[in-house]
Amino acid sequence: MSSNGIKDRVAIVGMGCTPFGEHWNKSADDLMIDSSADAFASAGVTKDDVDAYWLGTAMSGMSGMMLARPLQLHDKPVTHVENFCATASEALRNAAYAVASGAFDMAMAIGIEKVKDSGYQGLVGAGKTPTDGTGRTLTAAAMFAMCSPGYGKKYGLDDDQMREVLARIAWKNHQNGAKNERAQFRKPVSMETICNAPLMAGGLGVYDCSGVADGSAAAVIVRAEDAHKYTDKPVYIKALSLVAGNCSGNADPDYDYTTFPEIAATGRDAYAQAGITNPREQLAMAEVHDCFTPAELLIYEDLQFAERGTAWKEVLDGTFDLEGALPVNPDGGLKSFGHPVGASGLRMVFESWLQLRGEAPPERTIKHADRGLALTHNLGGYPGEMVSFVSILGSRLG
Repeated sequence: MSSNGIKDRVAIVGMGCTPFGEHWNKSADDLMIDSSADAFASAGVTKDDVDAYWLGTAMSGMSGMMLARPLQLHDKPVTHVENFCATASEALRNAAYAVASGAFDMAMAIGIEKVKDSGYQGLVGAGKTPTDGTGRTLTAAAMFAMCSPGYGKKYGLDDDQMREVLARIAWKNHQNGAKNERAQFRKPVSMETICNAPLMAGGLGVYDCSGVADGSAAAVIVRAEDAHKYTDKPVYIKALSLVAGNCSGNADPDYDYTTFPEIAATGRDAYAQAGITNPREQLAMAEVHDCFTPAELLIYEDLQFAERGTAWKEVLDGTFDLEGALPVNPDGGLKSFGHPVGASGLRMVFESWLQLRGEAPPERTIKHADRGLALTHNLGGYPGEMVSFVSILGSRLG
């Protein structure tokens, strides 16, 4: 893959993010109004100042009218996008490209999902159209459960060692989420509780799986040269990379569930766009898609945070803890926030926005913010068939 990128051509100048959780008393309209109002206020603009909108939702509605109606937008282009769990990231990517092209001076990306009151549990997919019958029939938990024994077999870890590594990832993210007022689950969970939790699929227990939530997040985007008209602390977009896999993994007898090729590809492309040669040393933090704990383990290696076959050691050594060499999911990740599919991508960007601007609360402020670069990552789909998105954001030009 080769892409020219739009490094330092656009900036985020305002963001908003609702608490994620069970919003029984709020509608999707309410959540979008809340997140967009916070983003407008953050940038010091009004809805009329924004030239175009991109709305990401996978399950809560269709068409741009879903946003135009509650915000009462007049004569504005509003585009609905969906790309599995990368939906909100896709809204950001399209809005950023639209401003970078010169088509618009200011755009908003907004992600929303309101599913708790629909009964959606996240373990089975939404209804699918009939196919030739060769597609998978396993749940998401079952698909990601196969990564754990695959990784253990390839790198020589027994079941008890893999259990400890995966539990350590869940423990870390719940520790971070306990410090975040916007997280759905705000209690630390002990290693013992995680290891003894009821099994969901294969060797994955309850705490290896992210939950379901409602939520919304929004971002205001302008040209980089205009950014300081709106804020003293813009966050510049360094790279945006997306890959939609061709679903060949599940039919490949050599695929061993120890890597996600689509994620590795988006990582390489994003680093090339941003000029990053050593992500482990150059990134201040990362928000990654911890839908299931084995996913986060493999992502470390696919995004070059650790050498192949060594990420498990780094997990146990605390490399990716809040105080570690490269903090991952300092906001608590999907494990603490739950996963409103169409909103998660911009929630991750919101955490980077806070940390790069020095506005995260002291109890979860990263220690390497002066590196000035943050990565966000989404995956949608399953091992062998997924979409992947990576962004690099920065607090400085150049």
